[in-house]
Parts: sequence; structure tokens; C-alpha cells
Amino acid sequence: MSPNKTQYITTTLPYVNAKPHMGHALEFIRADVITRWQKMLGKEVYFNTGTDEHGQKIFTAAELAGMSVQDYVDKYAEEFKALLPFLNISEDIHFVRTTDEKHMRAAQEFWKRVSSNGYIYKKSYKTKYCVGCESEKTDSEIVDGRCAIHTNLDLEVIEEENYFFKFSAFGEKLLELYEDNFIIPESRLNETKEFVKRGLEDFSISRLREKMQWGVPVPGDDNHVMYVWFDALVNYISTLGWPEDLDNFNKFWVEGEPIQFCGKDNTRFQGAMWQAMLMAAGLPNSKRIVVNGFVTGEGGVKMSKSLGNVVDPVEMGTKFGAEALRYFVCREISTFEDSPFTVERFKESYNANLANGLGNLVSRTMKLAETYLEKPVEVEHKFHNTLKDLLEHFEIQKAMNHIWAEIGELDQFIQEKKPWETKDKKVITEMVTKLSHIGHSLSPFMPETSKKIVEAIANNKISTGLFPRIDA
Repeated sequence: MSPNKTQYITTTLPYVNAKPHMGHALEFIRADVITRWQKMLGKEVYFNTGTDEHGQKIFTAAELAGMSVQDYVDKYAEEFKALLPFLNISEDIHFVRTTDEKHMRAAQEFWKRVSSNGYIYKKSYKTKYCVGCESEKTDSEIVDGRCAIHTNLDLEVIEEENYFFKFSAFGEKLLELYEDNFIIPESRLNETKEFVKRGLEDFSISRLREKMQWGVPVPGDDNHVMYVWFDALVNYISTLGWPEDLDNFNKFWVEGEPIQFCGKDNTRFQGAMWQAMLMAAGLPNSKRIVVNGFVTGEGGVKMSKSLGNVVDPVEMGTKFGAEALRYFVCREISTFEDSPFTVERFKESYNANLANGLGNLVSRTMKLAETYLEKPVEVEHKFHNTLKDLLEHFEIQKAMNHIWAEIGELDQFIQEKKPWETKDKKVITEMVTKLSHIGHSLSPFMPETSKKIVEAIANNKISTGLFPRIDA
């Protein structure tokens, strides 16, 4: 990341056709970790998320629920908004909805600029469409007649006259953009490069209103609404006030460092389509696309609302605590590769690493400190260079492993020195100092836990019940 004093960080916008699932929680938490760390470095951060609320999938889901589409998206938008404080996400996060009037005006203005620059045209076509992905599928993306991701859904055949984006005009420019480690990890960057090198095809960016009414109207053509992805991607700049208020846009997008988190199934949309759209509109590109692997269920199958194999993050957080959920997402799930999530695995990790691990360590250390030290230990905190380097490269899991290695070292130190026998104040002071550094390091990952540890040390009091063991 650059030394810029401003930082822009955004998640993808969850699609509100059903309740939040663990994949959403993962992306919120990881983006929050980087946001909190950047603030610790003294940067002013604009942190963005929100909800994607247009498209056929939502229209159909609302009909099945017997609700108006607006009532339907309002309901789920509130659930996603409520998930943020539940997960201890930074309070100053901005929340944009693609049904907001401000966003819809921005999407229309974006369309006008791309069109006036000569990158939108109209033609008749026929294609195969996955409602689950809300995207067209080429033959290479189809397995046994279905989308490779949403294997439970039949593909739809669309045959109509729509507006198209000249995606094919941006191959060389995109490859130039990718020269600077634009997509992380490298494996996703290479996949995107190969996709672009194979040759880009123009894609449809509108739908006939008579077939799909729920969308942003196409400027100058009441018969069409915008294709959901073309509309939704604009949120990354509409949330900053573009085009009506350019102060924040210039401050965080132009002069800052726009970083976008997404899942690997979004890489093409974020890393190629959106970047070409920005070029077509004459606007600066993002600086980094950080791609998460999938959270999988049993058998390594992607956790997806469409597949019905999701785990409810609210249920898990209620049972084990939001901080435990943040721990699991940051340490037990691979940063860039697919990882399984099961309740049993979560519980085992909770008891071993939080209840018996960190929680027990804090309790033992502070009991000795309260008993044998006359006053609190004062510690000057500095963020460890190893952690800085790892987070600079978005290596969240490795950073957490580094912290847990320090926890293990402190445990070993205590076992060797046996302060409960020696009552050595120098040793106990060193224990508290080491614990204080651990607590400080946890701040971006587990902010409430970090706060409790730091406060216990400042007050020289036992911190009890940090992570009570769960046996049931």
C-alpha cells in the first residue's frame, strides 16, 4: 500500500435476495481488519459497504415471498446493516444502497459518459444467462448444461435487442493495469490476465423493461433498464458523492488508494469489467483488488444462498460471540484459498485457542499481576514490523498466526519461569509486558478483546470470562 494519507476500502455489495451468510461476514471482517490497521497508521479511511438491490433474482424472490420489491429489499438491507455492529465492524463505515436516489442518478450519469465516449451501442443477440450469478455464460463456463457455480439452477436463454458495452476495446489497457500487482493474490491476477488475453467480448448492459422492471432506467430510453452489474459497480464511486460532490471522490478515490475486497467469483467483474467501465467513463481505476477464497460447506462445496448450504453468522456470533467469529474468520480460514466452515470445527477451535488458549493466558497473567504487583505495568506499544509487512500484503491469516505464535511463546515462558512458585515481580512484569503487546497487536482483528486486555493491564485487574469454555 502507498504512503498516501487517505485510504478508500470497500467490500462488494451483498445481493439482497436472502439473509446474510458466512461469506458476507468474512468479507466485512477482513475489510474491517485492514481499515482498522490503516487507521492505526494514522490514515483517514473511507470504509464502504452496502447492498445490491436490482436485478431479476431479486424481482423473482420478492414475488415468491408475496412482497413488493421495495419492501423486500428494505427488509434485507436492514438485516445486512444490522450485521455490521453485531460483528464489531468500524462504526464509521458507510452504507450505500443501489436503490438510493443518489446512487441511481450516479449510475445514469456514468452511463451517459460511457455512451458519449462511444463505448455503448445497441444490437440483437441470443445468450445463455445464469440468474444465480446475474451474468451471461460462455460455453467454457458451462458444465453439463449448467453454470459451473450454480449447478442447481437451469440456464435461461435470452434473445432480445439490448445495449452493449464495448468491453473488447480495453484488452491492452487492462493488461497494462495488471503490471503493478493489481489483483491479489497472484493466482487470481494470472487467471484474469489469461481471461483478458483470450480476447474480450462485448457484453449486454440493459434489459427490456417489459421483461424486467426492477432496475435503473436507461437514460433516454424508457424501454430499457440497466443490467444489474453495470448499475451496482458504480456504487464504489457514488458512495463518495460522485458526480455531484467531488470533494470526497477526489480525496479518497483520486488522491487516495482505492482497495476493493471481493470473492473469487467476483474477480472478473471487479478486476476487468469495472476497470474497463472506469476507463470508458474517463475516470481513474481502482488501485488493488483483494480476492478472498470461498467459504465452503460440507464436501468443499461453495457456501451459497442459491445452493441452500449457508451458515448464519448471527446464529454463530450469538452462540460463541462476535469476537470468536472474527478470530475464526481471520485465523482458521485461508486468506486467499477455499476453506471449510463447520460448527464442529468452529467449536473445537474456540475451546482450544480462545477458551483454553488466549482466555486462560490472560486470566493467569493478570491474576499474578493483581496479586504481586503494587501498580499497573506501563507499556509503550509499537505495531510489530512483521505484522506491518504481512498486513501490507493482506496476509491476514499469517498475521494472526504470528500473534498466536507470541501467545505460545508467552505460555512457554510462564511454564519455564513458574512465577506462581517464585513470585518474582520482574518475571511477572515481563509477562504483563508481553501480554500487553499481544493485546495491542489484536486490535485490528479482535477489537473488543484487545480493549479488554489493555484495560485489564491498565487497571491491574483480573480479566475474567473472556472466552468461557463451551462444552455443549
